[in-house]
Amino acid sequence: MRETLLPRDEQDVADAVATAFARHQTLEVVGAGSKRAFGRATAADAVLDVSALTGVTLYEPEELVLSARCGTPVREIEDLLAARGQMLAFEPMDLGPVLGGAPRAGTLGGLFAVNIAGPRRISAGGVRDHALGLRAVSGRGELFKAGGRVVKNVTGYDLPRLFAGAFGTLGVATEITLKVLPRPETECTLLVPHLSPHRAAEAMSAAMGSPCEVSGAAFAPAGVAGRMPGLDARDTVALRLEGVAPSVQARRDLLLRVLAPFGGAEILDADASAALWRSVRDAAPFAAQDTGGDTGAFTGAFIGALWRLSTAPTAGPPLAARLADTLGAETYCDWAGGLIWLALPDADAAADQVRAALAPHGGHATLVRATAAERARVAVFQPLDGALAALTERVKASFDPAGVLNPGRMQRTL
Repeated sequence: MRETLLPRDEQDVADAVATAFARHQTLEVVGAGSKRAFGRATAADAVLDVSALTGVTLYEPEELVLSARCGTPVREIEDLLAARGQMLAFEPMDLGPVLGGAPRAGTLGGLFAVNIAGPRRISAGGVRDHALGLRAVSGRGELFKAGGRVVKNVTGYDLPRLFAGAFGTLGVATEITLKVLPRPETECTLLVPHLSPHRAAEAMSAAMGSPCEVSGAAFAPAGVAGRMPGLDARDTVALRLEGVAPSVQARRDLLLRVLAPFGGAEILDADASAALWRSVRDAAPFAAQDTGGDTGAFTGAFIGALWRLSTAPTAGPPLAARLADTLGAETYCDWAGGLIWLALPDADAAADQVRAALAPHGGHATLVRATAAERARVAVFQPLDGALAALTERVKASFDPAGVLNPGRMQRTL
């Protein structure tokens, strides 16, 4: 059985990594473990459990800045912000239900490591776009910091962005500083039913190109829509508006006119709208279990492989429809068509077909859920070309030259 190291603070983390570096050992870095099944399985000599590094270390609501240690539960941060009328604007996805775990169990470090944003990414950006500062430990056991605690401080600003989405392979983030934003006063969602994939892409494009400031745009085919709160079994485009009530009402009336050529729209009120977008955010129709509660998650028809495809928004709905027909998959689109969730019985049989179908449109395909054996055989992340692969290797070597941290998590080790 592998040894589990339980650092109490940042210096303990540095000491543990430095010792592993000196001994030519490897470490699997974990927090709550809610995202452990995302990415390739890591065969490390020991586990570095940073779940004890918790607590908000700075929160200045007037400056829209928050800093917290890496093991701080995301739910605690979201609840703290909600009490002051603020939020994490990138609408972080809760991966727990689709990976077979509990809802709202993730930590800030895990959220930062996987860099997955929700529907509001089309208007507010992703996780790395809100990263202001970082304290971390390199693969040599060196403590360092980058960025700052104020929005205007851009010293080392790109380093936190580099670490976002690195799956803990560059360093162990011990404290993260994020920009936060005011929570919208209210919201509503307009539903446009009975659209073909091509017309759905056109409707979302028209909405996003309008001055209506749409903060969420999704398309669900009938079979998947029937498992989303607020929808029924019809091919449906959903478009969200957020803000102060008078503005939302004015933009809703304008958007209704924009959507008139597509057959008009139905309207969901604030509560129904919020439930729907939680479901869209968390890929709830493809959840591995029925989580119940207020998460908006439902038991999906597939408990197999789950892919996440990023592509050109106008290509998304037609591409999703083709993949559904050829592979017997279930799909829906977020990010105005730019993000496709694709559920399949298994990963091995379809990996090459998924990436071949995506190639003409550009983008990348990530295997979010699969068995450990499938994740060992299939390229979980989009394969990199020669120049980009070489650059990635150089970046990895500069922070973790001995490959101490999360070996094999993102790509097969040689």
